[in-house]
Amino acid sequence: MPTGLVALISDLVPLAIAILSFPILGVGLSRRQWAGTAISIAGVLIVSGHSFSVGFAHFWAYLLRVVGMFFFAMVSVLQKRFGSVHLPIHQSLAIQCLSAALFFAIWASLDSGLVPPADIRFGIGILWLIFVATYVCFGVYYLTLRTFSAAKVSSVVHLSTPFTMIWSASAFAESLSAAMFLGLVVSLAGVWMASWRQ
Repeated sequence: MPTGLVALISDLVPLAIAILSFPILGVGLSRRQWAGTAISIAGVLIVSGHSFSVGFAHFWAYLLRVVGMFFFAMVSVLQKRFGSVHLPIHQSLAIQCLSAALFFAIWASLDSGLVPPADIRFGIGILWLIFVATYVCFGVYYLTLRTFSAAKVSSVVHLSTPFTMIWSASAFAESLSAAMFLGLVVSLAGVWMASWRQ
């Protein structure tokens, strides 16, 4: 799947959370928050527009990405709904990681086997995935979800695409375009509108 399409689907999490918040939490978004969400999505489209294409993946790959995005939104809202059951963050992450490990172990055993490649780059990637992407990123996400509304926390997700472009430029010497900077500014404005409190 093209990265632009993956980023766009991932950045629809705040929209899904906004839609699910009313029936599950009884909390609707204000007009300003809806406008902020729409502006943030526009910023993501501006940033990823140059790399946006449908691609040639199988239908199930697209469906799996959309279902994953929906379940991430659903779990975020349900976590807020049943907030009285406060698992420590490390336990929440352990459940999440073990569930994912079971799924991917089954998938890998059907495809290429369970033996990881003996490559230093693979090892560094796994360490990054464990400590930064999982413990730091999801830890902060769960911590903020306990403090703020699900819609406010998820609105910051829109900043992932512009900042990923900036990170890619610094790490891999990829060129940044004026559209990427414009998209970052638009996304920041949308996040500010969605999370601003009167």
